[in-house]
Amino acid sequence: MKLLVATGNPGKLKEIRSLLDASPLEIIGLDQLTDPPEVIEDGSTFADNARKKAQAMAQFSGYLTLADDSGLVVAALAGAPGVHSARYAGKQGDDAANNGKLLAVMASVEDEKRQAAFHCVMALAWPDGRCETYAGQVSGLIMRAERGTGGFGYDPLFMVPEYGKTMAELPLEIKNRISHRGMALRKVIPVLIELAGELDES
Repeated sequence: MKLLVATGNPGKLKEIRSLLDASPLEIIGLDQLTDPPEVIEDGSTFADNARKKAQAMAQFSGYLTLADDSGLVVAALAGAPGVHSARYAGKQGDDAANNGKLLAVMASVEDEKRQAAFHCVMALAWPDGRCETYAGQVSGLIMRAERGTGGFGYDPLFMVPEYGKTMAELPLEIKNRISHRGMALRKVIPVLIELAGELDES
């Protein structure tokens, strides 16, 4: 059974593959499709964007498709960057620029007011248009400087108080266990295993 993970982000694909490693699924990425359509993420919520990507790619490929939209929600910034997390500084996926802008706009924010949360919504879509969503989130604090070389995105600035480390400093197995994406995906895994079992029996 093939599962298309609808992301062009290699870091995100690596995380999802590691979480699904024990499942009876063949995980494929967008790089294994020929000329997949570009999906404009113009939804007002993470769920809107995740559903749009998953349904578009499931219809295009004919595969069961998993897509997610995730981002950073900062209390002191009234929820920004939110759904615009990947293009906060203007260019899609420019981690260095996004982190630089976040540090700049939060420079005057006091330490006790630097609360933030990573949010993730995963959408599982069938080629017939059916779609289900699953959510996860993790709370933390925004650092005043980057720490760590792992992960991607805002990970070097997002400190997890429980561990006293940023997401970029945590080993992948710990990050997967506590992360917003890990939480959402663990809700999807039983559904995928059940689907794979139904195919084996048919």
